[in-house]
Amino acid sequence: MRTVIQRVSKASVTINEIKVSEINEGLLVLLGIEEADDKTDIEWLTKKIANLRIFNDKNGVMNKSLLEINGDAIVVSQFTLHASTKKGNRPSYIYAAKPEIAIPLYEQFIAELELQLHKKVRTGQFGADMKVALINDGPVTIMIDSKVKE
Repeated sequence: MRTVIQRVSKASVTINEIKVSEINEGLLVLLGIEEADDKTDIEWLTKKIANLRIFNDKNGVMNKSLLEINGDAIVVSQFTLHASTKKGNRPSYIYAAKPEIAIPLYEQFIAELELQLHKKVRTGQFGADMKVALINDGPVTIMIDSKVKE
């Protein structure tokens, strides 16, 4: 699983001109799923996201987690995170999981993140043409890959 995590002061997802999700302070999580992903990837990644200390403390130092600030999260599926640009100019998505594999993992990821955060997680809609708006706070943008635990 690959994620791009953005610390936001505001974020929303709109589908067909209807706003389906919106948060204030928290994280926008773009999630890419590959066929090799499983429950261990979900557990490791959701724990990492909930506890990642990227929010400022009273001294302006990134020392607090999403859990500690009681922030919100929006999770948006994004198969293009698994784009391969090795050959040519047209990205290949052969590593991105097909919907029959990705949808259950996406749903499990959301459920596990809700358990980690002790609150509802907002979402986009898997496979939909979404418009994602955000105010990136910082800016702070971090990539995390469950297969490359750096």
